[in-house]
Amino acid sequence: MRRLAGHEVSAIGLGCMSLSHAYGMPPSADDGAAVLRAALDLGYTHFDTAAIYGDGANERLIGGTFGGARKGVLVATKCGMTIVDGKRAIDGRPESLARTIDASLAYLGIETIDLLYLHRWDKAVPIEESIGAMARAGEAGKVRALGLSEVSAATLRRAHAVHPIAAVQSEYSLWSRAPEHGLLAALRELGGVLVAFSPIGRGFLGGSVADPAALAPGDLRLGMPRFQAAAFEANRALLARYCALADEAGCTPGQLALAWLLSRGEDVLPIPGTTNPARLAENLAAATLAIDPAILARAGDLVRPETVAGERYTAATLAETDTERA
Repeated sequence: MRRLAGHEVSAIGLGCMSLSHAYGMPPSADDGAAVLRAALDLGYTHFDTAAIYGDGANERLIGGTFGGARKGVLVATKCGMTIVDGKRAIDGRPESLARTIDASLAYLGIETIDLLYLHRWDKAVPIEESIGAMARAGEAGKVRALGLSEVSAATLRRAHAVHPIAAVQSEYSLWSRAPEHGLLAALRELGGVLVAFSPIGRGFLGGSVADPAALAPGDLRLGMPRFQAAAFEANRALLARYCALADEAGCTPGQLALAWLLSRGEDVLPIPGTTNPARLAENLAAATLAIDPAILARAGDLVRPETVAGERYTAATLAETDTERA
């Protein structure tokens, strides 16, 4: 268990995006609900969603599956990035955030959001204005705790001066280390935690992406530099060495990636996603593994941005974030 926004939650959470969004054709609503129920049965108590995931479909899936009875479960969602006329839109204007928050409450079937993130900082809007709008939602009883996503330490400090920030969600894994460039230290100073999305390298570090050409049409990885032909071949060679290290540790490659993250500190909470109920138990078990610290250190030395081919995002998408490039 780890602490998040005033709650004790499972050290491994469930990122719910893939149940409705981003990785090609999502599972049916019934199959998605089965994944959520299986996660609850296994002991997951931290579930992460967002307004943009399936244009509200993910929040509706969680609301319809969990209902109003969620004792001991934290559901986090995000505002500030939605679908407008079929396209992704980053919009941090207070009036837009207020509409999204009300919609999320309705979709989730709740009166108060446990943890609300600003999904992306809209650089056309001062961060203070966006956080101020979210804080006012808190004053109205609609939100309990606030968070940010994909921001720098400097932006975190600006936001925290307006309202305490309980968590920052960023991509963090063996092959994506941007939070180590000041963000983690700032969070520790301010009393927040880091929620790590894509902790298994968008499935790559788990060995589930053997060939990008086999990915479903619409899978967002098809446009990511690390999954392009030349880079992927270089990364596949690195993966073979990494998988051998996981064998030495006596765990799966995905579990090694999660265990490495958990070893970064009690204030790091990974949220791997999956559409496969069998993966849920494997991922959750990573929190109870006793892996030799020397092997974890070797994993960190082997797979890191300097040894990985390609950026995590295209230049255009990186420009939408407020993080270091690593």
